[in-house]
Amino acid sequence: MLFAIDRGDFNMEKYIIMAGFGGQGVMLMGKLLCYAVHDSTDLDVTFFPSYGAEQRGGTANCYVAVADEAIGAPVTTAANDLIALNQPSLDRFVSQVVQGGTVFVNSSIVNRLPAREDLDIVAVPVTDLAIEMGSEKVLNIIMLGVYVGYTGILPEVVVRDVILGKLGKKQHLIAMNEAAFEKGLELGRQKKPKGVGSDG
Repeated sequence: MLFAIDRGDFNMEKYIIMAGFGGQGVMLMGKLLCYAVHDSTDLDVTFFPSYGAEQRGGTANCYVAVADEAIGAPVTTAANDLIALNQPSLDRFVSQVVQGGTVFVNSSIVNRLPAREDLDIVAVPVTDLAIEMGSEKVLNIIMLGVYVGYTGILPEVVVRDVILGKLGKKQHLIAMNEAAFEKGLELGRQKKPKGVGSDG
């Protein structure tokens, strides 16, 4: 099923940088968002990962671009949003976020927020929340929920269905992934200023 997306949410091209330590599920988070866009809208979407020496222990990152026309380049130094799951990622990429952009940070391990006053900062302790839920591995699903709940980039049901469809092979993890996404959605909605995005 295709959903009608408010084109006002996209200024030609919307770029999102997702970054964190290798093992935090950064790539999966980016892929899930791309699957949701591809499967449910007529928008163009690209996914560009960075692997190599950074894959284990260092900073792993990916770029997601969403647009209502052909995307010119999959990588940018002028992102609309940044999701930083650790301090090195925030320090590395915050300068690549445009004025008025939004930075989502994992406040469990990010202790130093950006000094820039032209950014919206959404801080959520996703590592702590994931541990409380029983598995640190779902921190990326919580953060994806925060992002969707805050931005309204896609209908929530679309992303939920993709998560359960792609991660539903292990039955005992279905409930945890769904709960993690719902927790993130709730937090994202709570932090969303009036007029930003839309509930799905």
